[in-house]
Amino acid sequence: MQWKDRIGRRLKLQDMHILLATVESGSMAKAAEHLAISQPVVSRAIASLEHTLGVRLLDRSRSGIAPTLYGHALLTHGLAAFNELKRGVKAIESLADPTAGELRIGSTEPIAAGLLGAIIEELSAKHPRLAFDVTLGYPPEMQARELRTRTIDLIIGRLPALIPAEDTDVEVLFDDKLHVIASVQNRWTRRRKIKLSDLMNEPWCLPPPESFPGQRLATAFRARKLELPRATVTANSTQLFDRMLATGRFLSTRPRSMMHFSPQSTLKALPVEPPIDPWPVGIVTLKNRTLNPAAQLFIDCARRISEPLRD
Repeated sequence: MQWKDRIGRRLKLQDMHILLATVESGSMAKAAEHLAISQPVVSRAIASLEHTLGVRLLDRSRSGIAPTLYGHALLTHGLAAFNELKRGVKAIESLADPTAGELRIGSTEPIAAGLLGAIIEELSAKHPRLAFDVTLGYPPEMQARELRTRTIDLIIGRLPALIPAEDTDVEVLFDDKLHVIASVQNRWTRRRKIKLSDLMNEPWCLPPPESFPGQRLATAFRARKLELPRATVTANSTQLFDRMLATGRFLSTRPRSMMHFSPQSTLKALPVEPPIDPWPVGIVTLKNRTLNPAAQLFIDCARRISEPLRD
């Protein structure tokens, strides 16, 4: 199959858009209604794509339409092209004024509730027309999926790996630490020195053991030859943990950065010694890719705001 002769001159962006709409809606009729075109136009566009590529892209049945193996492959790479095209249009719109563009950010809940919130607060006050689209997720998965398909411009949070991927640029902002925390009403906040062994029989709110903070905490306890305490509540919910901590009975964990940037004054980090080992937090972008003009504003602000945590 020759790209120049058979594909490059025949493959139309509009046909790809119609194919995507058809798969998302599950039928040609719904796609036609959504795109405000006739169903025959939808049928001809998909038939043209199949003829150009020489493969069947859709399986049709009474239950609807689903992409074939070939259709799946085309859409996977086509989505990246569409996202890059939309990003190009946004970049052109913001070139004259990068403070009026849109920045798409991948992050984690702890960073979003702390550092990221502080960055957005400062930037939005200085540049009211700057918009932020935040996606929360697991850093390695966001790097493999959203960052490489151009649905986000950058990731800020715990770095996806100790050794950066070859196609990424990584800037470490600071090393974060996991604090053991309690409500200011909790009796342990009146102690000046605490060992992990002292807290074994307390009621705990803990993240799932397979999660990153869960593994980090388990490693800390094992290093002191202790078993991980039995969790009274196991969840991935900061809101639920805040509710439990407010009773004054429960203990939990929270990154230092979240405690530093969070406006909450009802929680306190306990003086547990020795401290739990830190991990790097930074910004990940793709190499050889022109950044969204608003991204540099964001990166500069992140460097400045995170300065107090570099110790």
